[in-house]
Amino acid sequence: MHDEFRPLRYEPGRLILLDQRVLPQEERYLEIRSAEAAHAAIREMVVRGAPLIGVTAAYGLAAEAYWHAQDPALPQRLLWAAEHLATARPTAVNLRWAIERIRRVVQSTPRHLAEAVEAEAQRIEQEERDRCEAIARHGLPLVPSGARILTICNTGRLATPGIGTALGIIYRAHEAGRVQMVYVPETRPWLQGARLTTYELAQAGVPHRLIVDSLAPFLLSLGQVDLVIVGADRIARNGDTANKIGTLSLALAARQFGVPFYVAAPLSSFDPQLATGRQIPVEQRAGDEVRRFRDCATATPDTETLNYAFDITPGELITGFITEIGVLKPPFSLPSS
Repeated sequence: MHDEFRPLRYEPGRLILLDQRVLPQEERYLEIRSAEAAHAAIREMVVRGAPLIGVTAAYGLAAEAYWHAQDPALPQRLLWAAEHLATARPTAVNLRWAIERIRRVVQSTPRHLAEAVEAEAQRIEQEERDRCEAIARHGLPLVPSGARILTICNTGRLATPGIGTALGIIYRAHEAGRVQMVYVPETRPWLQGARLTTYELAQAGVPHRLIVDSLAPFLLSLGQVDLVIVGADRIARNGDTANKIGTLSLALAARQFGVPFYVAAPLSSFDPQLATGRQIPVEQRAGDEVRRFRDCATATPDTETLNYAFDITPGELITGFITEIGVLKPPFSLPSS
């Protein structure tokens, strides 16, 4: 995958998003011109990945400001839209973090508000791109030569404005000749690993194998994995980490079989206001995501489901956090964003 690949681009009043729901079979782009449309894109999984949904929300507000720049009530309109956008997905803290950045601009800019909001959204995007590079730089020394790496979900160029978090490290390690194999669990029910991570790794020429989710602990038990690197949607003050459902199983297996387990995340994913993971809101999604995949039914329509989108990994199971300021190891003293 070339360095110019971007799942998001912004032109004045127009946010162009790669529709990740139809990858890898189709590359389809959608145009977003309002905060409400950005809310729908985030909620309906057109765009996903904690850093990228924050950037999407910021640009959604920029588009809203562009088309209503002459409205005397623009500040109030943007503040209401910001609050609504924050409800699109509750677990990832990056969403509210980016929205709060825009909210502060709205509250402190009496003139040329639309231009100021757009400029702040552009700064947020660039900062996240820079964070990805820094995370990869700090993570590279942790990857041994000939590494067999296990990851989950998608944490690369489809989840961030840059090269990614966990996958960003894998890309740089591959360029350094250190990667023997990347194992990619399919990541039910949206199959982000199967559809998105394999798509990215194939384009980048990184050796990889797709596995069913439940195989991962067995691979760890066989000694076929040297380290696990995952992303994060929210990290509490004690190191408890919310990430894609299935992450906790990897962490428990890694601890059992003595394999390092790292979380790669920007500081925008840390939430120092929450003491523990018990305070992290864990999103539950619609049952049809489990009962079917696209047009294919996998269960009867009346089958009851429980569809948590994330789980919480206790901080004591985490070897370290790979951030843009370095690798944080226990005892954790987690920074604010």
